[in-house]
Amino acid sequence: MGVSLAALLMTEPESRQAEKDLVGRAQGGEQAAFEALYRMHVGRVYALCLRMTGQPALADDCVQEAFIRAWRKLPDFRGQSAFGTWIHRIAVNQVLGHKRSSQRQGAHLELLAGQMTGASTPAPESAGFDIENAIAKLPAGARDVLLLCGVGGFSHEEAASMLGIAVGTSKAQLHRARRLLKDQMELR
Repeated sequence: MGVSLAALLMTEPESRQAEKDLVGRAQGGEQAAFEALYRMHVGRVYALCLRMTGQPALADDCVQEAFIRAWRKLPDFRGQSAFGTWIHRIAVNQVLGHKRSSQRQGAHLELLAGQMTGASTPAPESAGFDIENAIAKLPAGARDVLLLCGVGGFSHEEAASMLGIAVGTSKAQLHRARRLLKDQMELR
């Protein structure tokens, strides 16, 4: 799961060239090259998915599905961005797709449960302040940009591309997320 010592000692342009070479070999069908790309990126992709979902098992599923999709779509990868940016975008899309699906399913199940019982039960409140819980309570757009830019270290341009939003929207969402987190901390 780690990157080789030689890869760590490479300068950034050498590292980019090594990644580009691996992509080319993987596009040619070399599974070992794709496996090397997987090892280079799986840690950051998993961390992103975990922060976006808050559930380790779901994050694992999203990571696995993202790399499966990347393998299938690898012939279409043109190298206009770094492979890491591309795989992160696929992972973000996977998480967002799962959220949309879960919301539709959850709304349907809630409706059915309400019809069966005639009432809904409120969600329990947490007793202490928890930053992960506070992030989870943020509106989806603000949370996603915070995780990509504030935590993941992506630029606003990269985050905007991954989320399919304008760069200005990304900046506004990050500002909003930080303000809402500050407000939540001040209330505690």
